[in-house]
Amino acid sequence: MTTSSRRLGPDLAVVDTVTETDVLVVGLHAAAGGDGDPTVAGTGLSQDVATAIGTAAAAVGATGSVNQVHRIPAPAGVAATSVVTVGLGGPATDPAGDVIRQAAGTAARTLEGVGRAVTTLSTLDLAAAAEGFFLGAYRFEEFRSDKTRSTSEPLGSVELVVADGAIDPDATLTHARHVAQAVATARDFVNTPPSHLFPEEFADRAAALGRDAGLEVEILDDEALVAGGYGGIVGVGKGSSRLPRLVRLIHRSGAADAKTVALVGKGITFDTGGISIKPAAGMENMTSDMGGAAAVVATVVLAARLGVGVDVIATVPMAENMPSSTAQRPGDVLTQYGGTTVEVINTDAEGRLVLADAMVRAAEDSPDYLIDTATLTGAQMVALGTRTPGVMGTDGFRDRVAAISRRVGENGWAMPFPEELRADLKSRVADLANVTNHRWGGMLAAGIFLREFVGEGIEWAHIDVAGPAFNTGGPWGHTPKGGTGVPVRTMIAVIEDIAALG
Repeated sequence: MTTSSRRLGPDLAVVDTVTETDVLVVGLHAAAGGDGDPTVAGTGLSQDVATAIGTAAAAVGATGSVNQVHRIPAPAGVAATSVVTVGLGGPATDPAGDVIRQAAGTAARTLEGVGRAVTTLSTLDLAAAAEGFFLGAYRFEEFRSDKTRSTSEPLGSVELVVADGAIDPDATLTHARHVAQAVATARDFVNTPPSHLFPEEFADRAAALGRDAGLEVEILDDEALVAGGYGGIVGVGKGSSRLPRLVRLIHRSGAADAKTVALVGKGITFDTGGISIKPAAGMENMTSDMGGAAAVVATVVLAARLGVGVDVIATVPMAENMPSSTAQRPGDVLTQYGGTTVEVINTDAEGRLVLADAMVRAAEDSPDYLIDTATLTGAQMVALGTRTPGVMGTDGFRDRVAAISRRVGENGWAMPFPEELRADLKSRVADLANVTNHRWGGMLAAGIFLREFVGEGIEWAHIDVAGPAFNTGGPWGHTPKGGTGVPVRTMIAVIEDIAALG
């Protein structure tokens, strides 16, 4: 991935004590009942200094409410030019990890132009603070000229104070840095415009990342896809002059008894809707319709860099959905990889068609677990909003993935499969229709369609990230406008959970 336009995040290091710096970053808890000054959270400062910071922050309006940021002159006893306070809510003694992650990200976004910062947020949660500072400082300026590129330098470095008794903080920091870099990689892919990231180019960049990480790499081009019977990918991609690809990236753990996790991600590099064309308003955001594929590529590379004790096999379909004289039509019937026939009722329900091919191919590897993720349905946002992924699948694994997603701050929510919706996917002429004949439960119906392509005995989770993968609003916490990198942190946490527990 091209990164010449930005640094790979600030330099991060762990330290035992607060050192001389440009800016000190601390968290503030709100006073109990809202009565009194906010209090500095965590350790690393003397009581006198902590009290002075709380008093000075209160004087400029700080209350300690979540993600409220203030900058004050450093009081006596602090070897810094200024102190940045960020609210954690409260009062509490042990805020959840994502509170720290979001607070660190919020602080990082205020620190452009700062060469060096020290923080005590890390005494509350080192990994979350490191990820938050790295991701909050993220920039993507590859396509900006000097006319609009930021004139301030990005945050240079952050020293993270560790709590007394912290176990192997260097290893914790290394892991957090790898995770944050993977999220940034997924963001870079999503933020790269479709003029520059089309199926062939996406495949080449994914392959290059994979080879650099020591992965096995396979690319099927358009001719190989036709010959192999990948009717879904071919059908969606044939309307574009930029023809489809299927990329396979494989991490082998080397353990004889290792579990195998299959990852599949929707890689529609631009989605016009095809013949069932979308409205013009907001169509530019369909540059993000490969967010699932971006996350899967970043995650399998991350698994290799972390050396997880699980075999991870990514199968990533890539296509551009365009209207043309060669595009598939509503009413066409295509044959998916594996033989299932599908009547295409709506060409804008294309993601499930490419995913179905990839899922059947993934099942041929006999994985224990299959996770697919996609910016699949607008119905996800109607049901859950723009920050909450919908998680569907086999009941036990679905619930496991959703719980882990909430634990890491990506907030996945388990959703059901109402069986009455399956009948609405019946086709007049084929095995299945690609959509129902009504608009109700669209996210769930899409998941039920995909269920038809999950191999026997495979534990499966489908993560719909239509809203969470791309932020069309203003930045918040460590999340910028544009690509977010969701659900990279969920998928790697699930993989590590499988490595630990099976």
